[in-house]
Amino acid sequence: MTWSDFYFFCFLVGFSLSVLSFFAGAVHLHLPLKWHLPFHGGHHGAGSGIAKGGAHLSWFNASSVLAFLAWFGGTGYLLTKHASLIAIFCLAIAIAAGLTGGWIVFRFMSRLLRDTEVQMNEWDYRHEGSVGRVSISIPAGGAGEVIFEQHGVRRSAGARSDDGSPLEKGAEVVISRYEKGMAYVRKWDEFTKL
Repeated sequence: MTWSDFYFFCFLVGFSLSVLSFFAGAVHLHLPLKWHLPFHGGHHGAGSGIAKGGAHLSWFNASSVLAFLAWFGGTGYLLTKHASLIAIFCLAIAIAAGLTGGWIVFRFMSRLLRDTEVQMNEWDYRHEGSVGRVSISIPAGGAGEVIFEQHGVRRSAGARSDDGSPLEKGAEVVISRYEKGMAYVRKWDEFTKL
């Protein structure tokens, strides 16, 4: 195996697995196998990577390693084929190019994680106090359905009247309590009189 073959192999592995990884994430491509390594290099590490609010991205992650391989292999292959440099200089330049490619991918991913990270508060996801409309009428002592909005997302839940009285479809209600997957609601008019 010559140096150019080695570099070309590294490029093919890095580039093809990067493309496969991209399509697996972009179009939710699922492989029939579940591949797991016996260690968790992307999850742990003392002082390596970006940590903010509990999120951690290791310097040594699959995307950065694949970018390193692709850039290292591509640069090394081009240098061995089209430049008249000594093999050690080609190797040094290829390593520098690979580190640069891996660093660029790492920086992109760390910014992506940092920009999309939002602190979740339990209170933000409580149903109590949400205003909604009855979508399936609630008979006396029975169950129906209520639709409400929470953080810009339309949600629905099974619903019962808090006092057992019937509620017609389209009635504006407030969720007074939420227990075991069931919302207990009151008419908005009654809620405002309290």
